[in-house]
Amino acid sequence: MTIALYAGSFDPVTAGHLSVVRQAARLFSHVVVVVAVNPNKRTLLTAEERVALVRDAVARHPNVTVTHTEGLIVELAREIGASVLLRGVRGATDAQFETELAQMNRSLAPEISTLFLPAEAHLAEVSSSALKERIARGEDVSAYCPPAVVAMLRERLSPSLRSHP
Repeated sequence: MTIALYAGSFDPVTAGHLSVVRQAARLFSHVVVVVAVNPNKRTLLTAEERVALVRDAVARHPNVTVTHTEGLIVELAREIGASVLLRGVRGATDAQFETELAQMNRSLAPEISTLFLPAEAHLAEVSSSALKERIARGEDVSAYCPPAVVAMLRERLSPSLRSHP
């Protein structure tokens, strides 16, 4: 059984992330989606909220589970017996960053491979940051993330729902 680990902040999970999960679920026996908690990174959603949103979004894939960690991803991969780290890429800028991250992970855990999976072409410009910006402007983002994510982002960021001083 090959276990693949797909880590990210998922603040929030997007259709691009889910595109990677769908591909991975077809390729691997078990996929573990990991909400990475970085105390130095400011997030809109709590780790628990992000885990719940991802779990809801991947529920139709019986070979996909969701967890979170504050530690190094390669350490978690070793603990659970994952032999592959998955990284989603949208374009050249992502590829450069992700290659550097893969090289760092390889130096820490040479026994664990990194596999890059591109999201579907029409999702290449979708990012968690862009979703939050669009919602804050009152735009519709329903084509770029699950309904539960839309609802949570609207609750947190929609101008019409925010109180004004």
